This record gives sequence, C-alpha cells and structure tokens, in this order.
Amino acid sequence: MGLSSILGTVFTIKNLIIICAGVLFGIIGGALPGVSSTMCVTLLLPFTFSMDQAVGILLLMTIYTSAVYGGSITAILINTPGTGSSAATALDGYPLTQKGRGAEALRIATFASLIGGFVSGIALLLLSPPLSKISLAFGPGEYMLLSIIGLSAVVTLAANSLLKGLLSAAFGLLLTTVGIDFSIGYPRFTFGILELESGISFIPALIGLFALSEVLKMAEKRDEPDVAVGKFMSDRLFPAKKELNGLWPTIGRGSLIGLIIGILPGAGAEIGSWISYNVARQFSKKPEEFGKGSLEGVAASEVANNAVTGG
Repeated sequence: MGLSSILGTVFTIKNLIIICAGVLFGIIGGALPGVSSTMCVTLLLPFTFSMDQAVGILLLMTIYTSAVYGGSITAILINTPGTGSSAATALDGYPLTQKGRGAEALRIATFASLIGGFVSGIALLLLSPPLSKISLAFGPGEYMLLSIIGLSAVVTLAANSLLKGLLSAAFGLLLTTVGIDFSIGYPRFTFGILELESGISFIPALIGLFALSEVLKMAEKRDEPDVAVGKFMSDRLFPAKKELNGLWPTIGRGSLIGLIIGILPGAGAEIGSWISYNVARQFSKKPEEFGKGSLEGVAASEVANNAVTGG
C-alpha cells in the first residue's frame, strides 16, 4: 500500500471522526490512574471486530498513543501519573503546578508528546524493515546491559541522597521477586495469596507510590494552601518561543532514545521515559532544578514515552 493510499484511507470524514473519538477516549483513559494505555486498547478491542481491518487498527493506535499522553495530565496536576510512562513527568510537572505554572508544564508536555509521536510515526512508516532487523539482533546480553543502564540511573536521579536512592532501588528489586519463579515454577514471597503469584503489577505499585503518598501529604497539610492557582482557561494554548528555548536538544535526544527503546521487544514507554529523563539531567546546564520544577524534565519524559509508540 503506497503513501497516497494510506493518506486516502485516513483522511475521510468517517475515519477522522473515529480518530477524534479515539483521541478523546485515549486521553480520558490515560488520565485516569490505574487505567493504562494497554487497558484502553483492550477495552475498545471488541468494538473493532465489526470494523474494516484498516479502520480498526487506526482506532486502536489512536487510543494507545493518546493514552500515553493522557497520563501526563494527572501526573502534572495532581502528582498521580495516569499511566506508568508518565511517572517521570510527575517529578517536575507537579512542582511546576505548585508554583502556579501547571498550564506551562501541560503546554510543554503536549508539544513534546506531539514531536515524539510525529518522529515515531515517520520512523514506523519509513524505517520499519531495517529497524526490525536491529531489534531481532538483541539478545540476553543486550537486555542485561539495558537493565544495568536503567539501574545506574539511580546514581544520577538520587544525587542529593545516594543512600536513599540505593535503598529505594534495592526495595524495588525486592518487589520484583514476588511471584512465580520462572526457572523452577515455585511461588516466591506470595504468603499463600493467589493474586501475588503473577507478581506485583506496575500500575498498582505506581498508584500506591504516587497517589496514596500524595493523599497522605494532603491530609497532613489540609489546612495549608498547597498549590498556587495558575491561569488555565485564559492562558495560551501553544508554547511561547521563550518556553521552548533550550528545550530543543532535550527533545531531540528524547525522541532518539524513545525510538531506540521502542524498537526493543519487551522494553516499553516506562523505560524510555526514565532513561531520557536521566540523560536530560546529565546534559542539562541546570541539573539542580530537576525534581523541583524543570521544564527540561517534563519535555524529556514526554517526548521519549511518545517516541516509543512508533518504535
């Protein structure tokens, strides 16, 4: 199927309406904590059974990519990532909201998501055959190296308190041991609870880490003004030129990182966003702002997790 045929299939009144509906459903589903992008696709899958194959794929891809972006909305506004891929976004997005710059953070997240999605779409369209060969060349050694790179990010992300970072990483590794041991088929640390045999899912762990902790902090400071109110409804919709100054290198690196991570079978948007965030902090001229309200951090996370989709 040529490019002209593809564009002819997409740009019809019926398919554009389907795309808009998929975008709306995906953003809402992605913004709801606990509803992942994969779950959004699963929920709408039965509706595609009666559709033409091309239209069904169009709807599912629209929902998936929109849900990846939608998770950034709650990550920025209430410190509760809607999807696992937006966890890194919350580190800087919510501090910006507390400073009254939530609308600015949302604009940067939207723009970065747009660039990441566009780059991934172009790569999917033009580079699929050679990139698929690269992904097949990855073996256990390469995945082990990728895991080491991910763990080494702890050193950078926890630069202010290395001990806390190492303890958190060790605790995270401990949580991953819960479930069936794949080598011998024996349940580990399940304490007789059947539900734990499949392990601790990422989304419930994420909600417990971000949402529950945020609720407890709000309850502790319920009489204190916590968040500065920003101008959302009357604010501009698109990022100003000055807001994008200095972000282009971060967006470029994040797009490339997300694309490469997306090519690897089994690696997802969560890994892409964290690695991009870590690299952005290493290359930043103001690394001390990360975790306290850095637009670079928001852009790095969002451009990478959206660039993963096409890869």
